Amino acid sequence: MARPKEFKEIILDIEDGIATLTLNRPEKMNAFTGKMMQEMIEAFDITDADDSVRVVIVTGHGERAFCAGADLSSGAKTFDYDKRAGDGEAGRTSNEDIQRDGGGRVTLRIFNSLKPVIGAINGAAVGIGVTMQLPMDIRIAADTARFGFVFNRRGINPEAASSWFLPRIVGIQQALEWCYTGRIFSAQEAKEGGLVKAVYPQAELMNEARKLAREIADNTAAVSTTLTKHMMWRMLGASHPMEAHIVDSAAIYSRGKTEDAREGVMSFLEKRQPTYPVKVSDGMPQFFPWWDEPQFKWIGGDGS
Repeated sequence: MARPKEFKEIILDIEDGIATLTLNRPEKMNAFTGKMMQEMIEAFDITDADDSVRVVIVTGHGERAFCAGADLSSGAKTFDYDKRAGDGEAGRTSNEDIQRDGGGRVTLRIFNSLKPVIGAINGAAVGIGVTMQLPMDIRIAADTARFGFVFNRRGINPEAASSWFLPRIVGIQQALEWCYTGRIFSAQEAKEGGLVKAVYPQAELMNEARKLAREIADNTAAVSTTLTKHMMWRMLGASHPMEAHIVDSAAIYSRGKTEDAREGVMSFLEKRQPTYPVKVSDGMPQFFPWWDEPQFKWIGGDGS
């Protein structure tokens, strides 16, 4: 198992195509800090740049907590960024009047990941501990996990771009009920509400996460998976299916000419495991990323 860098508040392990990012403040129930934010962002920079990494699993150290939310040790000034200036979590956009929250900086980095991200929620997950999960592509939970969008009970509001992610994942009614009440709910309720895909006994959680990661890593083309991730997520905000059709068409045209497409067909016909040669680092189609390119902006029209 390779450990590309020693961090202070997370652990990043890479083994056989799977990166495991572990939140590592067990004495504080893996509570979120500015340092943790910076290290998580850096870890995703590392996994994006490493072609050996096919999937990233995010979990917490120990059995008590995935992440118990923001570290409240600063007391009354915990959520006052001005009074916490210099702790590394607060940041501004190019417009200096707009303050960016630390949780949002993490969720947007996960959203932009080139590799699929699986959340293995091993315990308590409240506040940023639950909102950071929302851009993860698939979430599974231990039966002991507990969740809570507790912001309104702390006199603040949901953050980390959760007002975009949460209603898209669970629907507006469920999103509002969880956020309005701020109550803690079980892993089973999280599954029934669509927040997590499956619930497993605590002892089986990481095995199940790795099994899912192996299914992706062993059987799919890396570039195809990266394209699929961004096509699916970014089309959630599309105004018309023609927008998806334009990108789908560019993708299938580009990918159809590659060695990956030939390998995909021949490995199936020859009944063998595929070996896809094209790498994310240098093999993404020319049009990627497409979302800022004018030729992929479809406005109006009759959809034909």
